[in-house]
Amino acid sequence: GTRIIFSDLRDESDPKVNDMHYEGGIKSFIEHINTRRNSTTLHPEPIYFSVENENNMAEVALQYTDSYNEFILTFANNINTTEGGSHEVGFRTALTRVFNEYGKRPNILKESDKNLSGEDVREGLVAIVSVKLTDAQFEGQTKTKLGNAEMRTLVETNVYDKLLNFFEENPGVAKNIFEKALNAARAREAARKARELTRRKSALEGSSLPGKL
Repeated sequence: GTRIIFSDLRDESDPKVNDMHYEGGIKSFIEHINTRRNSTTLHPEPIYFSVENENNMAEVALQYTDSYNEFILTFANNINTTEGGSHEVGFRTALTRVFNEYGKRPNILKESDKNLSGEDVREGLVAIVSVKLTDAQFEGQTKTKLGNAEMRTLVETNVYDKLLNFFEENPGVAKNIFEKALNAARAREAARKARELTRRKSALEGSSLPGKL
């Protein structure tokens, strides 16, 4: 709902006006970030949901891209909480729960597949978590980490319920996102096995056994 207009009127014959306003709030913010990062998105529209109670409000927007990196921004009362805090913990926990819960559906995760890790489900993710609360408690003097425990519960419950429902209503989008997460899990497992093989080989080569053995 905020609009900021910068007007440079030093040259009256050629005034310059910059109108800064995002009609869709943090949903538009996600689109702006992905445009700046030149990312290819896995689904056309950012996923958005919000929840509000008597004293607190939380809103979340997220979109998956073909990138291998995650990009998560969190805010508390419009302060950029660069060190995260309770709201970010709630978001990350719920995200992993949703993927592993939805993965139990037929033809998604096989019985032989291990549960997806948080790292797997966040690969390629661009997300914004913004909360507003009446009694914000920050850790440290810089106000970069939110400490309110109730915000973890509010965000976690909201993300779990609404994202799981979104996946059920949009199976095509869910499939694209799951393929990304599954590929990340397989790559992580392959890298782990390669490391173990290298360590075993190095241990054998480096052992000083007598020649006759």
